[in-house]
Amino acid sequence: MKKRYLLAPGPTPVPERSLLAMAQPMIHHRTPQFSEIFAEACELLKYVFQTDQDVLILASSGTGAMEGSVTNLFSPGDEVVVINGGKFGERWGQISEAYGLKVHWVNVEWGKAVDPAVVKELLDGNPNIKGVLSQASETSTTVQHPVKELAELTRDRECLLVVDGITAVGVSDVPMDKWGIDVLVSGSQKAFMLPSGLAFVALSEKAWRFNERSTCPRYYFDFRKERKNLAKKTTAYTPAVSLITGLRESLLMIKEEGLQNVFARHARLARASRSAMKALGLRLLAPESPSLAATGVYVPEGVDGAKFVKYMRDEMGVTMAGGQDKLKGRIFRIAHLGYIDTFDIITAVSAVEMALTKFGHAVTPGKGVAAAQEILLEGYVNP
Repeated sequence: MKKRYLLAPGPTPVPERSLLAMAQPMIHHRTPQFSEIFAEACELLKYVFQTDQDVLILASSGTGAMEGSVTNLFSPGDEVVVINGGKFGERWGQISEAYGLKVHWVNVEWGKAVDPAVVKELLDGNPNIKGVLSQASETSTTVQHPVKELAELTRDRECLLVVDGITAVGVSDVPMDKWGIDVLVSGSQKAFMLPSGLAFVALSEKAWRFNERSTCPRYYFDFRKERKNLAKKTTAYTPAVSLITGLRESLLMIKEEGLQNVFARHARLARASRSAMKALGLRLLAPESPSLAATGVYVPEGVDGAKFVKYMRDEMGVTMAGGQDKLKGRIFRIAHLGYIDTFDIITAVSAVEMALTKFGHAVTPGKGVAAAQEILLEGYVNP
């Protein structure tokens, strides 16, 4: 028998409560019964997004909400700044160029966060720039970008801050209204503890004004149409009924835990993971600005990272993520977001220790686990 553990940064484990909710008999999506579930989920999303604005629910992956953010806010020829520090920053630029926007690329070394001063210089020198597009947490490089500082740059300009918060919302404190984020995007398969298939997006009043004059073509991802239907407690097109039923349950779990407690839990798991890897003598991918969603770690010299991740998944039953693009075969990524707790991290660290031994890299068994435990104990009260 081999028990399997999902410790990759999306999809993440789904709690039993949400699974059971999604297993309920199907109901029709144009009924008062579904509208009640949908409306409650939308209201709870505001709590997690920390906004008074509507949060739209789309039946798509997070990339659908990213594309919709471009097509609903900008027009062909508009100039935007794209923070390109990983695969998903690159995606912002590719979507923008696909719709005829002029992209000012800010290329950031993988594993590093963007310097707000570089963005400020671009904005000061190009008053026609209409948007800054960034990740809050760049999943491919496990970096947290300084969203608060970026918001300070765009708040008083005729320029939007559009943030991919897919591995940040519900993980770390990214208060949309308080910071002045204009567009915030997320997806179901991360901190929302669901299968993939739902995307979420919230727009500020400033962003809705941009929407009124945007001329990019769109049909399915029409935010104005979705907003009108949301007011009627429904969606413009057929929703993912079971996923939204599960979403309500996951959001109730987040509210019961309390948002600040959720952030503290993620921070503790992240610190424990980083401490464990350093105790094993491994080098972190993003030591200066680490994400709370996942920890990226370089494999030791002489170890094939792709084979290392495959061995843990296929032989040990522990699924982590490898590297993408230029990091392929060089790193592994331990997730600590969503329905992950203390003993998931112990499992992850133990698996890394055992796999390193199998790959001929000498480690002291339990050294990483002990370092993690020292931090993880903070989450328990004294008897």
